[in-house]
Formats: sequence, C-alpha cells, structure tokens
Amino acid sequence: MERSEFFSTQAGRTINAPRQTRTRFGIGDVVRHRMFDFRGVVFDIDPVFANSEEWYQSIPEDIRPPRDQPFYHLLAENEEESYVAYVSQGNLLADAVRGPVDHPTVSELFEQFKDGRYRMRRSLTH
Repeated sequence: MERSEFFSTQAGRTINAPRQTRTRFGIGDVVRHRMFDFRGVVFDIDPVFANSEEWYQSIPEDIRPPRDQPFYHLLAENEEESYVAYVSQGNLLADAVRGPVDHPTVSELFEQFKDGRYRMRRSLTH
C-alpha cells in the first residue's frame, strides 16, 4: 500500500498515512456520535489519527479507537453547548434527524444546507 506523509499541527509531528483512504463521510455531512449524545457537521478529515498523543491517551482504554482509520473534525453540538470535536470514523453514524447544526461557526465555513448536508463556501474550496 502506498503511503504519504503530512505534518499535523495538532499532533506537532509528521504523520505517515495511506495515500488513499476510504471515508464513510464527506465535508458538509451531518453526523452523530455512536456512543455520546452529540451531532455535528464534518469540516475536515484526517486519513488516520493526527492529534496529540496526550489527547489519544486521555480516551479511556476500553473505548479508545484504533488510530488507522479516518478521523473527522466536527463543528459539534449537544443540548448544552457548541464545540469542535475530533472523532474516529468507527464512532460516527449518519444523522437520522437530517436537520441543520446550530453551531456559531457553520456560516463561516458553509453556504447552504440542503438535502441533509452543507455546501462548503466557494471561497474555501480549491
């Protein structure tokens, strides 16, 4: 399998990842966490775990996800607050509600919400 490297500012190191990764979700998809009560919109995807070792070790061992899967950056919300979440693919499900996410940063990154997903602002795409 071909591999490539990228520098992760969150991890503070170079990450070695497969050149191609199969992701279940895309930028703008609304998802829900499998175990915890929050949902969010995907705004970035890492092909493998690319956060700090400290962050990874802070996850209880019995629920710690494997590193070799896509990890998603989410503009997340629960009943009490909005925040940014970093979640493994194995812990995400498509959001059955299919409604918009009430996060204050959504309008900075996305233009419109249609058919259960957001469209990235044109000025932010390549």
